[in-house]
Amino acid sequence: MSDGAMVVVEDVHRTFGEGDRAVHAVRGVSFTARAGELTALRGRSGSGKTTLLNLVGGLDTPSSGSISIAGTDLAGLDEAGRLELRRDRIGFVFQSFGLISVLTAAENVGVPMRLRKVAVKEREERVRTLLAMVGLAEHAEQRPTEMSGGQQQRVAVARALANEPALLIADEPTGQLDSDTGLAIMQLLRAVVRSEGVTALVATHDPQLMELADRVVELRDGRIVE
Repeated sequence: MSDGAMVVVEDVHRTFGEGDRAVHAVRGVSFTARAGELTALRGRSGSGKTTLLNLVGGLDTPSSGSISIAGTDLAGLDEAGRLELRRDRIGFVFQSFGLISVLTAAENVGVPMRLRKVAVKEREERVRTLLAMVGLAEHAEQRPTEMSGGQQQRVAVARALANEPALLIADEPTGQLDSDTGLAIMQLLRAVVRSEGVTALVATHDPQLMELADRVVELRDGRIVE
């Protein structure tokens, strides 16, 4: 990993379909996200933000170009390797929260650690630490249906940090929240980057939220706007 780069994207293209029906979602994108920084991806709906995040997160593969995470070239990984990378090195936060409704906040945060077979005592201690970090220590036994949207997203952030990822990917994490709650979530992400030393890529179209980022990468029609 050279020059403190956590994410290196080089001339990445992603095309869906062929011929006249081909959709060029990402067109020759190159950028670097440094370790310990929050990078905001800015752009209107359809600009390619989500596709780019899916590529960086190993949820999709580029049509051409290269992506590396912490010095690991994603093209060199098979599906099992990508799964391991997503489980151990990357945390995801989604616009729709993605919580399991039948589980409590504490149980939701603990799910990634269960998948890694983390010892019960260590898992429970980490869950308590994370819920306290996001301001929900007193809501550990509540289920998503008993929580506000902002509280649910805080649980989602805590869950994303469960396995101490190097990279946090958040796709419009404030999209379903009112402006004040959205700002609070973005401030939380900003604080998490500083306290945990994690690198964050956050897709957003809210100018107020972008002010909290270390840098902004703007996408338009699948290309970076200089």
